[in-house]
Amino acid sequence: MWAKWLRGIVLKIYYPMLMLLGAFFKDKKESFQRHVINLNNSLVLKQGIKTQRILLMLPHCLQIDKCDIRITNNIYNCKRCGRCGVKDLIGVSEDKKLELYMATGGSVARKIVMDVRPHAIVAVACERDLSSGIVDSYPLPVIGIHNERPYGPCFNTSVSIEKVTAAINALCP
Repeated sequence: MWAKWLRGIVLKIYYPMLMLLGAFFKDKKESFQRHVINLNNSLVLKQGIKTQRILLMLPHCLQIDKCDIRITNNIYNCKRCGRCGVKDLIGVSEDKKLELYMATGGSVARKIVMDVRPHAIVAVACERDLSSGIVDSYPLPVIGIHNERPYGPCFNTSVSIEKVTAAINALCP
């Protein structure tokens, strides 16, 4: 129980203080956000939560820009061509029987969480969206995995399938 309490302190007090510091040290803001995400993930894992009702939340920028199919409304419209990692993430969610959604932004993500009512979330996004989403979702346990952005923000991003799978396995009974 102490991990949940400490998580509240981290997300409601420590995180806002770091973001205030980040306003003055702009070059450090992303590393502050990554630090809070990692701290949150450690505390969620310490809670030992086990549930089948896991929401896997993905950002729309995982879909390659050359794709003719827009999958933001229904991720299962994906043709699974393999040019991006969406095919593999769909496979992981189907194997584990998880709810899988792709969000175009924070408002959409919050609505999905309200509609799905999961017991835990594994979320993929950039540090900014992850850290704010984790804070917004508290006390719901969220494991955040930051995406890789070789072409810059919100464009043809990717994520380690191994990290996503490990996070899901940590929450599954």
